[in-house]
Amino acid sequence: MINLDKSYWQSRWENDETRWDIGYPSTPLVEYIDKLENKDIKILIPGCGNAYEGEYLIKKGFKNTYLIDIAPLAFENLKKRFPDFPDENLILGDFFEHEETYDLIIEQTFFCALNPKLRRAYAEKMHSLLHTGGILMGVLFNDPLFKDHPPFGGNKAEYLNYFEDLFTILHFETATNSIKPRAGRELFIELEKKD
Repeated sequence: MINLDKSYWQSRWENDETRWDIGYPSTPLVEYIDKLENKDIKILIPGCGNAYEGEYLIKKGFKNTYLIDIAPLAFENLKKRFPDFPDENLILGDFFEHEETYDLIIEQTFFCALNPKLRRAYAEKMHSLLHTGGILMGVLFNDPLFKDHPPFGGNKAEYLNYFEDLFTILHFETATNSIKPRAGRELFIELEKKD
């Protein structure tokens, strides 16, 4: 297994090896965001990359939107495209070392970028970063994908093993509003933190 560290991800950005980047906010996430009424909630997008969803949230008035990524170039790209994104809401660092609490965490191609051995640690860290009753929402690939490099795939049965004891499962089913290339290959998840 390759070392998926800061230099690996910085290199991927520098060499434009970001085929997972669709260039705009993902439809399942946009439709969920559009139903949110409380603009004061504190939101985190981990492994945010170009952060189209983060830009969308800020433009919609969700000022407490925070982004974390390990690769500096991800933030540089965001600031070139959307210079008004608040600098104080950009966190350059390792998700697993981040200490804060949020009302909502948005998953968008971060889970599939991690070494699969970290999936249980991911679920536990998400649990620790959410307030009681907080929500982990997003999409996961329901597709085998690759074994030796990201994006790493999987399936619903496997994923549920990581989350069921930590979260109340509100939604965990095939997304009905995926973009065409991902139709039938994404699971929409909405998980509520248990005490």
